[in-house]
Amino acid sequence: MSEVAAILNTATGASLVLLDEVGRGTSTFDGLSIAWAVVESLHGGARPRTLFATHYHELTELETLLPGVKNVHVSVEEAGSEIVFLRRVEPGSADKSYGIEVARLAGLPNSVIARAREILRRHEESEEKLTEELSPGAAQPAPQQASFTAIDESVLEALRGADLNKLTPLEAMNLLAALQRQMK
Repeated sequence: MSEVAAILNTATGASLVLLDEVGRGTSTFDGLSIAWAVVESLHGGARPRTLFATHYHELTELETLLPGVKNVHVSVEEAGSEIVFLRRVEPGSADKSYGIEVARLAGLPNSVIARAREILRRHEESEEKLTEELSPGAAQPAPQQASFTAIDESVLEALRGADLNKLTPLEAMNLLAALQRQMK
């Protein structure tokens, strides 16, 4: 965080800023919130050229909210249960996360990988349930897509109408999650 503070306090329009996994050393919501605010600060301030690597898929929404922000990802090829990182950068956000597969490739024991998949499945089910509670009658979310589509007017209105000064961080994250699902 000290390095990020130094960047935010000294970057100019002529700077090149490289950031990797900002906010990873704290809770998921804290980390995501910090990373989001850092992107907004860089965009709204000196606007240095920035490469921001992150596993927070929610940050891909900033492309639709901030002019000049563009998403790119490293392409992956799947062959059955195997993945190959092609080392090719392509436009758009990644269509899914490969964290568990990376852990498997790194040699974590099969029992740990199996347990991680089970925990992930439970978290995804819990998140879907929360979304349904926030948006009664909403259809199940579609699978994550690799490219963006036009933003639904109701999503834009919800964003415009949200009083960010009165939302708690958790309320803000829940709002973002519900809006993100509306867009899928």
